[in-house]
Amino acid sequence: MTSTPRAQTLRDSRNGAPAPWQRTAAGANLLGADGNLGVTIFEEITALAGVHGAINLGQGFPDEDGPAEIRNAARKAILAGANQYAPGQGLPVLREAVAEHQERFYGLTLDPATEIIVTTGATEAIASALLALTGPGDEVLTFEPFYDSYGAIIGLSGATHTTAPLLAPDFMPDLDALEAAFTDRTRVVLVNNPHNPTGAVFPEPVLQRIVDLAIRHDAVILTDEVYEHLTFGPRHIPVATLPGAADRTLTISSAGKTFSLTGWKIGWLSGPAELVAAVRTVKSFLTYSSGSPFQAAIATGLRMEDSFFTDAAGTLRAKRNVLSAGLRAAGLDVYTPQGTYFVNADVAPLGITDATELARQLPELVGVAAIPVAMFCHPEGAERTRTLLRFAFCKRFDVLQEAAERIARLGEGL
Repeated sequence: MTSTPRAQTLRDSRNGAPAPWQRTAAGANLLGADGNLGVTIFEEITALAGVHGAINLGQGFPDEDGPAEIRNAARKAILAGANQYAPGQGLPVLREAVAEHQERFYGLTLDPATEIIVTTGATEAIASALLALTGPGDEVLTFEPFYDSYGAIIGLSGATHTTAPLLAPDFMPDLDALEAAFTDRTRVVLVNNPHNPTGAVFPEPVLQRIVDLAIRHDAVILTDEVYEHLTFGPRHIPVATLPGAADRTLTISSAGKTFSLTGWKIGWLSGPAELVAAVRTVKSFLTYSSGSPFQAAIATGLRMEDSFFTDAAGTLRAKRNVLSAGLRAAGLDVYTPQGTYFVNADVAPLGITDATELARQLPELVGVAAIPVAMFCHPEGAERTRTLLRFAFCKRFDVLQEAAERIARLGEGL
């Protein structure tokens, strides 16, 4: 009698249908044509950057710590004994701060007791919402390219992932294509605005069209707004503020991007009490709670002066310009982002037709790492974006200047 290899057991579920982990991997583009599990493109590129001592502009995390005021608040909370479980819904002080923030910046009135929950980063909020609200037979609509965790969790839920394209150079949606992507099976439309990986910031007419279509098809709107304070000109408009949206919109944000504290993993979700309760039910059995001393510290951050938020965006805009200059000097077409941490560049002017292969070579060629945009797409979208690379500019000015100088020499390396 021969035993089944453990790897084979993992690959094949008993009823012949994909196992949950396989659906997750497939949704995140981690399964090869042979069904074997691969590593994420982030892991692959990060490893190559390490081997070649390259500047890693692949992953979107800052290389500077957030404000000392917030970090000191966390230290004080730890010393004061805030080291055990926080309530599953989140500390009241942070829920109240989130409510104040939404009122202060957007005029949204929320009940901290029933309409806000604290999550382990925005990632858990997204996962909890999709697992709570969708399943087999449902469709979840996103724009494409899409952040890879969206595809992974949609796959895990058993729902079908449908997309509407964002097209260069401004990465605005074709509204007719968007309308065609909605069906009566669209249970959730997941909107990332400002948008990763394109850097687009959607204007009010686009957002209102999404709302109108969601109403027509009775879909929930789930918005990922983690880059809400990092826009470079256009005003961020929360979907929940638009006519007809409030009673069907769940809004997600987090502290990581705004305060350069990505490792703290403090996020939040807000919206109608009934929908929030559904999400909380799932969230309670994922992490239950996390980051007790960090939650109180982030409440301090959300109450900082307006100047902090405007200065943070202004600094990031200047960093965008430094890196973009190097990309242009290399002969690339640069699509100037209106928000987020990321700039996209087209390598086609250099005669290169596959940005994914170039991404694997860049760490050795010029000592800089980037992520191919095709990895954020289904096959059709991957073909449409096959010459695009995404670079993160949330690094120190000196690092970006060095990266820009290295990238400018790309033509010599090729």
